[in-house]
Amino acid sequence: MIKILVIDDDRMNCELIQSIFTRHGYQVLSATSGIEGLTLFRQQAPRVTILDLRMPEMDGLTVLKEIRAYDPHAPVIILGGGATEEQENQARGLRVTDFIRKGLSLDVLVECVNRVVQLPDKSVPAPPVAGSAAVADTGETVLVVDDEPLIRDLLVQFLSLRGYRALGVKDGFEALSMVEQASPDLILLDLLMPGMDGVEVLRQLRQREYTGGVIIITGSHDEERLDEAWALGPQEVLGKPIDLEKLLMSIQLVLVCREC
Repeated sequence: MIKILVIDDDRMNCELIQSIFTRHGYQVLSATSGIEGLTLFRQQAPRVTILDLRMPEMDGLTVLKEIRAYDPHAPVIILGGGATEEQENQARGLRVTDFIRKGLSLDVLVECVNRVVQLPDKSVPAPPVAGSAAVADTGETVLVVDDEPLIRDLLVQFLSLRGYRALGVKDGFEALSMVEQASPDLILLDLLMPGMDGVEVLRQLRQREYTGGVIIITGSHDEERLDEAWALGPQEVLGKPIDLEKLLMSIQLVLVCREC
């Protein structure tokens, strides 16, 4: 089984990327710091390393320099959300295999990894995913509203693999339009978004008498903003990075309680 190493200080990103690539038949290792990532890199010799550019203490460029000192030819893909042109040029100078803006879709990352590892032909089956046969179609629709494409795509695929009909939109305007067309059973709503933030989206949903569940996802510690959100009656508010087991439990509880 081909090994991929994911190095990202955001645990939710690591877990979501791991779930997607495991589904594609890869063995995925993850680290939430540069130091931990380098240790795993030396011990496990991954076929491809997916590396976040912005991390505390040891950033992606520093990690890449250490990787190059150890293995000049190891394939490394950098996720460069918010990168400057100078940072991208530095990465290119260190012979990064590819430099992907976080604003690009998950499909771009998957295609890039598939291309780098040069997967064998179809006569060699991909390794099965443990427990995949147990995933059932629940028939329930979950709408993911997040302006960050990578997070949105990862959440959609993560939930789809667990039997939900998951859809993603990039902002509040698209979310409200989607609700008008076909009301989802549950909405995962990012609190901080440009144009129309999560509080305003929730306010609009209440005015339109949306009866489904709402779980807010936020990295904000603004107590006033959080109080404002709670006042509009979401079923749950989860902080980022998200504990995926807690997220799934919250979704299940919200959907079950709708039937009570």
